Amino acid sequence: MAHKKGSGSTKNGRDSKGKRLGLKIAGGDWAFRGSIIVRQRGMHFSPGKNVQMGRDYTLYSVDDGIVTFSYVKKGKKQINVVPRW
Repeated sequence: MAHKKGSGSTKNGRDSKGKRLGLKIAGGDWAFRGSIIVRQRGMHFSPGKNVQMGRDYTLYSVDDGIVTFSYVKKGKKQINVVPRW
């Protein structure tokens, strides 16, 4: 009886690519209209003023301004874009 499996059968070799999630624009940096601020799975950050959420929970700016972070109830983080003028 053979004690080794035949060639071509392996249990390894499956690995997915990184999805490049996370913060794209830090707090205090300038964000232009339409620029992506955060890519996320689920609502880790919620949208605030001048920020909207896409279908895949991506937060993006709807106006030019400076990105700020604030805390709302239950420790949730909110992202706002404050216009300069």
